Amino acid sequence: MTAANEITPFQDPAVRDLAWLLFSPDLLSASHAGAPLAHPAAAARTERDITLTWLAVLDRDPAELHAQVHKPSLTRLGFYAEALLEYFLKHGPDARLIAANVPLRTAERTLGEVDFLLENAQGERLHWELAVKFYLHIGEGDGVATLAHYVGPNLQDRFDLKHARLLHHQLGLSARDEFASLGFDGPWRAELFVKGRLFYRDGDLSRTSNPPPELACDHLRGWWKTASEWRDSKAGGLFASLPRLGWMAERALSAQESEALVEQAAMLTERVAALSSPIMVARYECVPGNVWREHSRGFIVPDDWPERAADFANSNGRATG
Repeated sequence: MTAANEITPFQDPAVRDLAWLLFSPDLLSASHAGAPLAHPAAAARTERDITLTWLAVLDRDPAELHAQVHKPSLTRLGFYAEALLEYFLKHGPDARLIAANVPLRTAERTLGEVDFLLENAQGERLHWELAVKFYLHIGEGDGVATLAHYVGPNLQDRFDLKHARLLHHQLGLSARDEFASLGFDGPWRAELFVKGRLFYRDGDLSRTSNPPPELACDHLRGWWKTASEWRDSKAGGLFASLPRLGWMAERALSAQESEALVEQAAMLTERVAALSSPIMVARYECVPGNVWREHSRGFIVPDDWPERAADFANSNGRATG
């Protein structure tokens, strides 16, 4: 059974997003990530089935989950993902949450914040740093691809910078002397929890013949096109833009939503005509049972974006939070 098989049965969007966090492929390779990777869903079939059964029960009555994750303050995707994972660690069948979002300060400044402290079923005390990222691959020319060639859609984030900050700052917080003084008894095993999707121009993976070794081979993929390219290629496809909190799990459309799809597609065409910043979209196809499901997912970017993205990929960049 694939990760997609374990995510798609759930109907509630928040439950699907939580299942996506637990079961979707990692962005980083276990052998080249630079640190251990978190395993929120146990590898053993029995433990995975227990988690899936728990999610199925939650899917039938998600009110308590909604109360935690549908808050006006959770407008950023990262905060929403943290709230989902915190709910799982508090109420799920495997681990026990010890603390979340623990600030580490000195008298002069704030050093950082530890995302999650937990104890798993084996009694191991773990420190997880969560990142949910969506990067677009920008061609590396004749050189070798690196994580620097994966940039955030708004060119304020880059995979190499985020990876370096996680490894050399965030993961080390729980090992600092200042952290020990907070009363959380360690030692803590620090692990990376990095999920997301990487987007390739026209969905063409051959543009990256020698991908960075840090990337997991099975990472989730999408496509990106400039506004002009999308207008020339969309043909009769039905597309809809996705709100930022809808970037994680794929969704089937309800009957009511599907009725509005044609109208949404027309509005998207008008929006792209004056596009000033990248937008994530999904292409939908009708499957048996008159259900509309995602066929693919991608970004539409302004026509001048590739040149600016190439400059950003080759710049010194800046550290990301």
